[in-house]
This record gives sequence, structure tokens and C-alpha cells, in this order.
Amino acid sequence: MKNLLAIDLGSFKTTAIIANYDEINDNLSISGVGISKSKGVKKGAIINIDQASKSIKQAYNDAKRVAGIDVKKAIVSISSVYTKSIVSYGIVNVPGNEITIKEINRAIQTALYNANIPQDYQVLQALPYNFKVDELSEIEDPAGMSGSRLEVSLHIIAVQKSGIENLKKTLKQAGLEIENVVASGYASGLATLQEDEKELGVALIDIGATTSDLAIFVNKTLRHTDYLGVGSHHITNDLSMALHTPLSDAEDIKINFSEYVKNNNDLIEISVIGNEEEKQKASITTITQVIIARIEETFMLLNKEIEESGLKNKIGAGIVLTGGFTNFYNIKEIAFQFFDGLPVRVAFPKKIDGLFENLKAPEFSTAIGLLLYGKKEGLTYEIDSNRQFRTKIPLESISTNRSDNITISISDEEKKEKEKNEKEEINSIMIKDEPGFFQKIKTWLSNLF
Repeated sequence: MKNLLAIDLGSFKTTAIIANYDEINDNLSISGVGISKSKGVKKGAIINIDQASKSIKQAYNDAKRVAGIDVKKAIVSISSVYTKSIVSYGIVNVPGNEITIKEINRAIQTALYNANIPQDYQVLQALPYNFKVDELSEIEDPAGMSGSRLEVSLHIIAVQKSGIENLKKTLKQAGLEIENVVASGYASGLATLQEDEKELGVALIDIGATTSDLAIFVNKTLRHTDYLGVGSHHITNDLSMALHTPLSDAEDIKINFSEYVKNNNDLIEISVIGNEEEKQKASITTITQVIIARIEETFMLLNKEIEESGLKNKIGAGIVLTGGFTNFYNIKEIAFQFFDGLPVRVAFPKKIDGLFENLKAPEFSTAIGLLLYGKKEGLTYEIDSNRQFRTKIPLESISTNRSDNITISISDEEKKEKEKNEKEEINSIMIKDEPGFFQKIKTWLSNLF
């Protein structure tokens, strides 16, 4: 049994979730949840380490108290405000004409080596999106295939070095270590998207309080991430300024807007900014105009980002919305008008055993996705934030004669025979004393690894 801790540090709230993961039965069960108001975070970026660490510590302590488990290593989300998408390619020869996990790892590492990553950035995640064996392309998983050459196209999520260091310092000050850092859009996708959506192509938009994260999936893998510094709190600010009312009243108007519309109210009573004792009347028509203006701008900018990604024509499954803003009145119908006829749906996190009722809301998609990342949900191959190669198949396994769900590994007898042959080959090389000796060793090692 493995204990997982997910920390989602948002601009509005910080969420900590502790879960138990039964690796044998592949079962995940949530045992504790803590939620605190975020401080020291603005538009997805940490601006005060001390305050942000206190938010994390409060949420974590609440989760720990409920779960009765002390977990010190956390899987943490990071906003797309810190990241950028980079594409790279790698190609390797295949010794023995059979592709193993080692060849796949080597191809991905080659693509990483070839990548043009800015000096102030580092690799957060690297996700292969297309394999090519000899002349056959668009292969989802080449393990076990025969071929002499393996090529890979790699989507690299690069992260600002300063951003990742500040996140580490914040967690450390909260008394926690980082097990892995995951792009928030990728985590949200794990929690909300169906496999057929990712295969057909889908744009996931996670709209939070002050930011919107865009993640585009094509052929079952993440192909592009982007960020928009606009969220639901901007509507609150717009209402506050337009109606000359305190932010608290503006927030209430936004949250209860659907009730005002359903009740056919023409006017509502609100406070006057600077003097909350004084009351004034606000027109529902004016409120609607202010809200719609901001929503229109947000979706138009997001649609522009999708177009600029160059992947819009590959989004067959359309647009998926998640995040706190999706609770807004008629958001699905409103969004449909701005994405050129693409279908739109609102997504909730996948069901997990022990899922607390409040965690079923769209604003917890990222936090739930972090837990699913911890159990390797949907994973084929990846280089993670620790530069480790992740796969559900052990590195020493070689896929041969495999179906979708069966991997046949080398038997113990075959391993012993292989090791024996390798030792004999080494000995045969070592006893030769000729000018090309070291070159032969180098060639042999290259073919072996």
C-alpha cells in the first residue's frame, strides 16, 4: 500500500489530498482532504514564499488530521504561467532488430538531448507523441516491434528554473518534499478526459480564479500547453468597478447570477463601495452586460490561442471546460458560440473511492489529476520532473508477441543465457591485442546499450 499526497496551489485556494493506493489491485482511495485560502500567489505565480507555504501547511495539516496519515512527499501542480511547449525529435538504431523499452528510453533521451531549451528553463515533463519504426509512422507504442531504426517526436513542457525553485522552497518551508511536479493542464486532463476524446483530439480549458490553463491532446497524448492570465475573479473585479460595490458584493452577484436570472429580477440591492452601510440598486441588465463582455473576451482569447497552436484542425472531440468557472450560469451554451462550431462539454473529475462530496466539483480537477498521476493513470512513456523515465512496464522487460494488455518478459533462463553470452563476448574482446581494440569495445557497448 502506497500513500499519495497531492498539493494544488491555486491563486484562490490551496488543496491537499491524501490517498491510499493499492498497487496490486490498482485501487485508489481518498482518506483526507484539506482546503485553505491561498495567500502569496497571484495569477498562478508565487509572489510570497512565506505566505504561500502557510497556505500549503494549513491545507496539509487539515488533510493529515482527517486521514490520520503523515505523508511528507507531495505530487505538486505548477501553473502554465511558468511553462512553455517545445518540440524535439530523436532517432536511434535498433540492435538486434527488436525494439525494447531500453530503445524507447534511448530515443526519448536523444530527443531531449537535441531539444533547444532556453537557458533559464529546464525540463518539467517530456511526452512522446509519435513513434516511427523504419518507414512506418504514427505508432502509439513500438515496444516489441521489429525494425532497424526508431524515431520519436517529443513534446517537452519546459519550466522556468526560478519558478520550480520557488515552488521547492515553498514546499520545504511548509515541511514537505516534492516527489514530482506536474503541469496543471496535464493533471486536469488525467482527471477529466475520456480516452476517445484524447485520441480524436481535444482542447481542455481549466478556468480558475485568475488564470486559464489550456492543454491540447491529440492521439492520446499532450501536444500543447498554454496560459491565459484571465479567470473568474476578473468578472468580480469588473462588477465591482462597474457597480461601485465592494468585491464581496460583486462576488456574491457572480455566484448567485443564475438565481437572479431564473427569478426574473430587474433590480437587486447591493452595498456602496467605501460605505457598506449605504445601499443602492443595481440593474440585472447592466450586470449581464458586464459579465458577458468579460466572458466573450476570455473565450475569444482562448480560441485565438488554440488557433495559434496549429492544432485546431486536429481537435475532433472539441472543447472540454473544467475548473471553478464552469459552475457559472449557462457556461457551456455561452462557450459554444466562440469556438467555431466545435462541440463543448463541462467536465467533472473521475470518480475515486472515498471521494469527498465537495471534491466532485470541477474546481478540484487538477488536484484529483495529481493523484491519478501518482498511480500512473494513462501512462505509456514519460520523462518526469526528476528526469526519470516513467512507464508502467519495467525497464528490464522486453515486449514480444504482445497484445494490448499482455507483456511477455524475458524468462530467467533466457536472462542467464544472455548474461553468459555477454561475458563470453567480453572475454573474447579482452584477449585480442590489436590497434582497433578500444574501438571494438566502444562499438560493442553502443550496440548493447
